[in-house]
Amino acid sequence: MRYGLGVDLGTTFSAVAVGQGGAPEFGRAGHTEMIGLGNRSVVAPAVVFAGRDGRLLTGEAAVRRAVLEPDRAARGYKRRLGDPTPLVLGDAPYFPAALLAASLSDAVQAVTQVQGAPPQSIVLSRPAVWGPYRLEQFDAVPRLAGLGEVRMVTEPVAAATHYAAIRQLADGDVIAVYDLGGGTFDTAILRFEAGEMEILGVPEGVEWLGGVDFDEAVLRHVDRELGGAVTDLDPRDPDGAVALARLRQECVLAKEALSFDTETVIPVFLPAVRHDVPLTRARFEEMVHPAIDATVEALHRALSSAEVKPEDLAAVLLAGGSSRIPAVARMVESAMGRPTVVDAHPKHVVALGAARIAAQLLEPTGPPAPATH
Repeated sequence: MRYGLGVDLGTTFSAVAVGQGGAPEFGRAGHTEMIGLGNRSVVAPAVVFAGRDGRLLTGEAAVRRAVLEPDRAARGYKRRLGDPTPLVLGDAPYFPAALLAASLSDAVQAVTQVQGAPPQSIVLSRPAVWGPYRLEQFDAVPRLAGLGEVRMVTEPVAAATHYAAIRQLADGDVIAVYDLGGGTFDTAILRFEAGEMEILGVPEGVEWLGGVDFDEAVLRHVDRELGGAVTDLDPRDPDGAVALARLRQECVLAKEALSFDTETVIPVFLPAVRHDVPLTRARFEEMVHPAIDATVEALHRALSSAEVKPEDLAAVLLAGGSSRIPAVARMVESAMGRPTVVDAHPKHVVALGAARIAAQLLEPTGPPAPATH
């Protein structure tokens, strides 16, 4: 079976999807589907664990090993891409590109095992706001992963490609993509024309803003409520390091719970503290309001660069896991005066769009693949 593979190596999660084109029963848009990278979720945690034997574990396997040896695990390494200072896992140095390559290699191997054959084309997504140096570093990731030719596409283009396939946009329709992921925020204005998405103007964004910053805001809230008990932890104490890793995960779960409920409780199990810290949606939204404001300002800049007015937009597509925060849709709709569209699984849209582009690459007679810009 010939198929294309779309890969989204995110800051907090990695996701993959496969795409097939040219089958009449699937129609012009082709068929895409997510491929699970773990036992508990379709997406895999963006975590790498360096074993004592030098082997790198990724995803759920890395998370399990990190519980007992958190100093050997790396998270958020995509944000560090281009940093000349390596991350030290255990006692060995690793550059972010090598950790991303491990995640990419394991993802491709997992899909190959499920599909029974390797993909004929691979499309890898990347942030739209990265500069030349970080792009050069990212270009090395497929080579470090032992892969052949890999097509790069920006995350907004991938998300818009998926949206265009399921919403049947008309030629000339213009949409805005608001992509708030785990580590970066990207926004771009795109026009649908002759089967492809074209970026208008210059994409905007905030490189160091995403879900991990909201997680840290929740952790700081817990620290304040406990009188600085988190700050007082000794990072050299193994029990304290394990407890802090567990507390960070509880903060992530609390943040996600507040997208569906108005209040939650964060259980704290530190060596010297056992406590439940309450958090309401209203308090959480107050903490992240300045960051969301910054994303809306970036969206305004993208519109200005594209010479597009908000009323000219067919819709604003919200992508990325953090776009589920209710305040995001509320603030974007208020600022734009246009409807927002959130996929049922906003973490999946970039991988699905990349898979559609990968499927198009299988068909030399099919419509041209979207411009990567």
